[in-house]
Amino acid sequence: MRGTALLPLHHGRAPKWLFGRMVKLAECILDIIVDEFGVVGLLSRLSDPWFFQSLSCVLGYDWHSSGTTTVTCGALKEAIDPEKLGVAIAGGKGRTSRKAPAEIEEHGLEFGMGTRQIEELQYASRMAAKVDNSLVQDGYDIYHHTFVFDERGDWIVIQQGINEAKGNARRYHWPPEHSSFVEEPQNAILCESRLPLVLDMTSTESDENRRACVDLARENPRRLRRMLVESTPSHQSTLEEWTGGGADPGILIMPRGINWEAMKAVYEFQPHSYEELASLRGVGPSTVRGLALVAELVYGHRPSWRDPVRFSFAFGGKDGVPFPVDRSSMDEAVGLLKAGIEETKIGQNDKLRAIRRLRRCVPEIPEYRR
Repeated sequence: MRGTALLPLHHGRAPKWLFGRMVKLAECILDIIVDEFGVVGLLSRLSDPWFFQSLSCVLGYDWHSSGTTTVTCGALKEAIDPEKLGVAIAGGKGRTSRKAPAEIEEHGLEFGMGTRQIEELQYASRMAAKVDNSLVQDGYDIYHHTFVFDERGDWIVIQQGINEAKGNARRYHWPPEHSSFVEEPQNAILCESRLPLVLDMTSTESDENRRACVDLARENPRRLRRMLVESTPSHQSTLEEWTGGGADPGILIMPRGINWEAMKAVYEFQPHSYEELASLRGVGPSTVRGLALVAELVYGHRPSWRDPVRFSFAFGGKDGVPFPVDRSSMDEAVGLLKAGIEETKIGQNDKLRAIRRLRRCVPEIPEYRR
């Protein structure tokens, strides 16, 4: 399951007294999860957007703030002892996110991993960020990237993008199971609203377009450049004229910033798959979009322009909309969080407040009693 949550931007930092309590409570909950379900069970739960949101609420942070992601991930990173639990967290917010490759190597060596396995994890970290930033063009720029992995090499990603114009953030979850980086990596996306136009090159609907993009990239870039910028005979229409006439102007907008040096490098590399193409340095949102539009206009293979958001809430709605509530999953999550709270060494008043926060998150659970 990969999920997305839409969150308003809140600036500032969590106070030290709150963050310290978040770390202490997180330690107890994480220990219980690993004891009961193993490290893979921990990864699965952290990758679930509803569980992560509930955990953040229990730890004491806002339910709907963009800091839900950044502060909670920071507390988890502080709480996790890699040697004790066999799981590590790399990356974080802003400049810290760029430390992910080095931290993956550091913890990978501590876990006794070989060079190849560490490089595979570093590749996964980089590709997850690139997919949500370039292949799913929803207007949210990734500024938070947390990579969680265990000593066997299983991994998840929790990252967040920002949209200053809309004043909110969107969170992306990547699961422990990975069949592909470029086709339907998302299974359930949690978001309060759906955007009208999103270029989603990961959709199965974009499969033929992806293939055409690879074919275009394998040809001499001068051909693509002629179609975009060079003059044409009077009896022919230019690509720009075609995109401006009769088509949806919100969709068929050709980017001006295609990296032609990168396209030359792509041509020399001769990628065999769309993942290889997307992974190459210099292939960013503009190049992805430009290739997708040319593939549609020249070959007739239309990519998906639908926002991949599918569900309002990961557990469904009480009226069965958009789908019925998964009661067993909800009960399991609530029971696990309650057990973690009750086992913690924090004071009774802090336990009471944590249970009340959980109760506000899920009103059906009984009030906490001593």
